Amino acid sequence: MNNDALEKLRIASERKRRPRGAVWLIFSVITVIVGVIVYFAIPRASDSIRTGMKSSREMVMEAADQSISGKAPKSAAASKVPPSSPVAASTPSSDETEFVLKTSGYIIARERIEVSPRFMGQVKWIGIKKGDSVTNGQVVVILDDAEYLARLADVNGQIAVAQVAVEKARLDLGRSEELVREKVETQQSLDDLRLALASAEAQVKQLEGARKLIETWLDWCVIKSPVDGVVLEKLAEANELVTPQNFGGSRGPSTSLLAVADLNDLQVEIDVNEQELARIQLGQKCQVSPEAFPDRFYEGVVAEIAPEANRSKGTLQLKVQILKPDRYLTPELSAKVNFYPVKP
Repeated sequence: MNNDALEKLRIASERKRRPRGAVWLIFSVITVIVGVIVYFAIPRASDSIRTGMKSSREMVMEAADQSISGKAPKSAAASKVPPSSPVAASTPSSDETEFVLKTSGYIIARERIEVSPRFMGQVKWIGIKKGDSVTNGQVVVILDDAEYLARLADVNGQIAVAQVAVEKARLDLGRSEELVREKVETQQSLDDLRLALASAEAQVKQLEGARKLIETWLDWCVIKSPVDGVVLEKLAEANELVTPQNFGGSRGPSTSLLAVADLNDLQVEIDVNEQELARIQLGQKCQVSPEAFPDRFYEGVVAEIAPEANRSKGTLQLKVQILKPDRYLTPELSAKVNFYPVKP
């Protein structure tokens, strides 16, 4: 009886199997859904026609083409490019490719003049400071001239005494001529008096020469600027003792009171490798740009090529004249120089 009850409770094997038709139906539905999603996800050229809008890729490419060709966009929607979209690289300008040589050097004044004293003296007054503008002939330094004024007064006194001696010699000669005519004195005494007069006159001329020398020294006590320019350095102060080689303050030996240069006459000094000399010649046009102001450009021309090279460095020095310098160009600062090709 127990066996009969168990048999009734047992499930037949054909009833345990799941019907396969339902499984295939589920797989079919999933496949159709995925296919629809893929169909709408893939972009096609016909999308813009079908929807009246363009894909973002087409918009980027069209905007890039229009920026290169310079044409205005056809529509506002087409001209908008996403910020993260790539932009076509610009082609190099002609200025970047037309130079035959690019190098660098240092800006210098074509003429840097260092003003020195001609003799030892004490600075009585100095009327300039670094950066001041000066003109040709402007008084910049005065040395103490007390000693030379005293010498001048002494020489003037000696000249006065000598002139008195000349006058006496003339009077003596006149009286002697009368006595000789009357045969009271001999001809020899007359000749002696003539020589005495000539000696007194020569003494006056000698003293006048000494006076001119002292006046020259006095002129040298007043030191003037030899050119129009700007004071680059001030190497002495008032009350300092200066010589043609002076030791002012804590500085080392110097032979100058100040250095002056015309900042409207500037050049760029360059050391060029010997392999590059074939690209350069006198009168060649250049473009100069100071390192401190890289967005400023100046016209230049090769003005000087050194006649001798530097063997140890394998370079030759040349100078490029800057045609129209301005306040942005400062001596001793570096500058880039680009050389244009020489026209045949």
